Amino acid sequence: MGKSAKKTHLRMTKRMMFDALIDLFQEYSDRSLTYSRIWKELRLTTHPQKMLCGDIIGDLLIDGTLVETSNGHFRLVFQKRELTGIIQRSSNGKILFAPDEDDESVYIAERHSMHALHGDRVRVSLFARRRGRGMPEGEVVEIIERANDTFVGILKVERNYAFLLTESRTLDNDIFIPRDKLKGGKTGDKAVVKIVEWPEDARNPIGHVVDILGQAGNNDVEMHAILAEFGLPYKYPIAVENAANHISDVITPDEIARRLDMRDVLTCTIDPHDAKDFDDALSIRPLGKNLWEVGVHIADVTHYVGENGIIDKEAQHRATSVYLVDRTIPMLPERLCNYICSLRPNENKLTYSVIFHIDDKGRVKYSQIAHTIINSNRRYTYEEVQAIIERQQRGTKETLPGDEYANELMILNGFAQQMRAARFAGGAINFDRVEVRFDIDEKGHPVSVHLKESKEAHQLIEEFMLLANRTVAEAIGKVPVKKAKVFPYRIHDVPDAEKLDNLARLALPFGHKVRTTGDKVDIAKSFNKLLADVKGKREQHLIETVSLRAMQKARYSTDNIGHYGLAMDYYTHFTSPIRRYPDMMVHRLLSRYLEGGRSASKSKYEELCEHSSQMEQLAASAERASIKYKQVEYMADRMGIAYDAIISGVTEWGLYAEIIENKCEGLIPMRDLDDDYYEFDVRNFCLVGRRTHKRYALGDTVKVEVARCNLEKKQLDFALVE
Repeated sequence: MGKSAKKTHLRMTKRMMFDALIDLFQEYSDRSLTYSRIWKELRLTTHPQKMLCGDIIGDLLIDGTLVETSNGHFRLVFQKRELTGIIQRSSNGKILFAPDEDDESVYIAERHSMHALHGDRVRVSLFARRRGRGMPEGEVVEIIERANDTFVGILKVERNYAFLLTESRTLDNDIFIPRDKLKGGKTGDKAVVKIVEWPEDARNPIGHVVDILGQAGNNDVEMHAILAEFGLPYKYPIAVENAANHISDVITPDEIARRLDMRDVLTCTIDPHDAKDFDDALSIRPLGKNLWEVGVHIADVTHYVGENGIIDKEAQHRATSVYLVDRTIPMLPERLCNYICSLRPNENKLTYSVIFHIDDKGRVKYSQIAHTIINSNRRYTYEEVQAIIERQQRGTKETLPGDEYANELMILNGFAQQMRAARFAGGAINFDRVEVRFDIDEKGHPVSVHLKESKEAHQLIEEFMLLANRTVAEAIGKVPVKKAKVFPYRIHDVPDAEKLDNLARLALPFGHKVRTTGDKVDIAKSFNKLLADVKGKREQHLIETVSLRAMQKARYSTDNIGHYGLAMDYYTHFTSPIRRYPDMMVHRLLSRYLEGGRSASKSKYEELCEHSSQMEQLAASAERASIKYKQVEYMADRMGIAYDAIISGVTEWGLYAEIIENKCEGLIPMRDLDDDYYEFDVRNFCLVGRRTHKRYALGDTVKVEVARCNLEKKQLDFALVE
């Protein structure tokens, strides 16, 4: 008996009968069914039921859904329409299929999913459309490519078998593991498990252990688990490290002769206090007549890393370094990123440089791109440079270590501030976001939180990196007549029009206006005015949050559309080849083209750009997950303490609130709002009480305390404090 029969019961309405018939014919789409077979499958035993069934079959024959193949034999009309696209599983178990084309989403029942997982590329056959159903339905007929077949969880080991208990939002089922595939794992171990089979009639997929990370709760184990969860590497292949260890760090006289020697020019690096991979340096010297030469020097990584070699392939696969709360997982082996390529002070280093002549108004009068050799005079931290800037601005006469180059740093800072002002005047968006940083003890436990703000020392470096990146992009892409050669650009599309209208509508009740149409520079200036006007006001969090949501994500592409957020027609990534693979691509192609080489393969580099964009997003997700984990760990020590918070998200299942002093975010579940029945107003980002009309809106301030902490889910639940 078919599966459809299990869904029927004695008193079927016409709607229920219609759905049951469609399910039945879809299940037996390769054969014809007689009335008697249909009645048997649907358990139709009374005359009225059989008459209703006959009426509906007649309707389906008229509208072409069914065809009568011979007397009394009916079959679903075969309307073969197949689409390819991506499976999207939500945390509530619902499965949707997003076609590659611009078609609407397709609902996939679990029994028609072939156990496709979230992100899998599949081929789907569409069903005949049911009357009254808004969304089309279909079944997966082929899994073209698995997005992810590896999951992280905690082992539960029984006598003859084991399960991996997962917290994945996109895999509801635990993974069954045969005892001989445990790799020594024990109950309570965090493990990485690969799904190798999922029989059609099985509730659970079958897998084997790939790696045992260690006991849950250990800091290293949990950080490695976060990386594994996003498919990111948490250890370096020995063969790649061995290859790096055989790279010579000797700079020969012939190599020096081929380069512009800038070792006698004042040069320094400015980086975070805990950085080891210094991939950029600045040099400065006077040229006379109100002109200064400023050099932006970037580690010449591709001099040491040959294209398509074992190190290059590993870097290409990783595409980026990953920055978790307490560690960096580098793109390149440590010998390269922290020693050979790192622009450490008082050492000769090979660099790829953009050298500018800048007047006293901060305007670039000339630029040159060249392979160089430098020797950094000093390594500064951002904090040291910021202190120097503030002392100089106050006119303090005391001198401290590092002040010997204070005059040059102030000149560089002056140029940076002039360039920054010009950039915003030209339409760049001024998003100034605060970053959360944790102070960690020797066991990896967070003991305090501080907020990192962008100050002038950070802006000094930022502006010169932006200038170098733009100059390199223009050198290749900005050609007067012939077609530009293939090149990786960093692109950023214009804001989503509908989301921009939504922002304007939300800002209006607070007395703010933002342009949504017209020249993009005018829109950007209006955007910046709005962000400046809301600073320190009640609506600041609401406006900033919705503004960010209106923005598109920046990505890499060989098709240049400019960078909206930076207001630049040409922009690329050139300045961080130690930690980003696109920068290595740019270095190689820049050298090739400046030497007169032919254009590279567009398809090859577009594929590399897409991969790099995807890996960048995964790395950002892993970083956010590590921050969330540490936030939960930190707040678990502070149960019962009341905090002032801002409502940072409003959903149908509750309110998200962010504590003002430490930016830790938690959920106030809808079930805990028990003083009224609240309804979700999606247009105005708020919950409204049906009886009391009490309103909780995005940006409102509330007082909260920690109610529950779940480290495994990286989830905080807050309770409102009256």
